Amino acid sequence: MSKALRLSEKWFQRGLWLVAFAFAGFLIGLGGKVVASLHGVEQVLVLEQFMDQGQAGAARQQRDLSEAAMEQARSALEQAQQRNKVAAANTHAASETFDNWVATRRATARPEQDVELIERTRALDVLKAEERKTLAAVEAQEQKHLDARQAHEAAQKRWYALEEGARPAYESALRMQELRVFGYRLALTLPLLALAGWLWAKQRKSTYWPFVWGFIFFAAFAFFVELVPYLPSYGGYVRYIVGILLTVLVGRQAIVSLQRYLERQKAAEALPDTQRRQHLSYDVAQARLAKGVCPGCERGVDLKDPKMDYCPHCGIGLFNQCGQCATRKNAFTRFCSSCGSAAATAPAD
Repeated sequence: MSKALRLSEKWFQRGLWLVAFAFAGFLIGLGGKVVASLHGVEQVLVLEQFMDQGQAGAARQQRDLSEAAMEQARSALEQAQQRNKVAAANTHAASETFDNWVATRRATARPEQDVELIERTRALDVLKAEERKTLAAVEAQEQKHLDARQAHEAAQKRWYALEEGARPAYESALRMQELRVFGYRLALTLPLLALAGWLWAKQRKSTYWPFVWGFIFFAAFAFFVELVPYLPSYGGYVRYIVGILLTVLVGRQAIVSLQRYLERQKAAEALPDTQRRQHLSYDVAQARLAKGVCPGCERGVDLKDPKMDYCPHCGIGLFNQCGQCATRKNAFTRFCSSCGSAAATAPAD
């Protein structure tokens, strides 16, 4: 911020930059919503859309039925295994009880217990027969479950074959969709960038410069940042190519502006001192002096040297004497800092 500016003017300048950043922030928020919603303009593609619908319907039905049959067989197998487990436990418990009873029978050697021995043996045979029956049921369910699983695997292979056949068309359609969506986003952000370039070239120093700079910040962010997450694999080339073109255009403009500036300076330095002062504004002159450069040619000068009254590069007067008190003073001030008298000549506003 220039030291020649009034205090209020400095704060107004800072406040206007805050306006520019706030304006850019709201535009960036709105632009982000718009760019993100552009994805919804295209239908979501799924691989099944590109399969033969007749074969896909039959394969899907076969896959679902085989999956249901496999699940049913698995549930029945679990039930059969549980029943076999219970039957085996019953047989094991009865066998242990029988063995204990037989041991007691041998110890007592009582003939009247022979009838009970026969009954216990028959009961144990019944339990073992039940165990064998449940085991056979388990084996039968295991076979059914195996058949259902193999049928499901066959249905899955058929479905995968249909998917692989449809994948090339699906990926091609997906790439085209990405290209269209990228085109939508590029069609939105590229004109903004172009408009921002025009505003920077023509309006950046206008009365409403905070809104101009806010829009420039927004357009640059929308193109170089907001567009990045949505770039397809080839989209990065667009961003870099546009960046190169902008750099070339801005660089060329900067070079041309420098040449024009040097020509203007050369022509101005050839003018008399009085005329040159008429083209220098008060604030510009004070700002350049505050930086230790000549207000006329902008080359460095030693302003602390008491003998430095004229610029050694362009000859413009830097210091003169007050017409009232003869005090040495800045030649670009409007009033003498010692007596307050008005200067004879001073730069325009």
